[in-house]
Amino acid sequence: MNGNGKKPPIGTYAVDTRTGQVGRVMGHEGPYVQLRPVGGGREWDCPPRSVRAATAVERLCAATAHENARSRGEVP
Repeated sequence: MNGNGKKPPIGTYAVDTRTGQVGRVMGHEGPYVQLRPVGGGREWDCPPRSVRAATAVERLCAATAHENARSRGEVP
């Protein structure tokens, strides 16, 4: 899952290397991997070649950013 074109398992966390955004793998639709932002939200499609496994630090940073935004009332 390091940009090699393989589709990561559903339920794992991955990084869209085009944007740096961390998401949870929700499914595989056609040629794409469907990712959902940490904390929920709208899924987006990402080509498998642009997906790599998220590190523990990346997952923690994404979760912290979401909780901070929630505490400021920016997200539900």
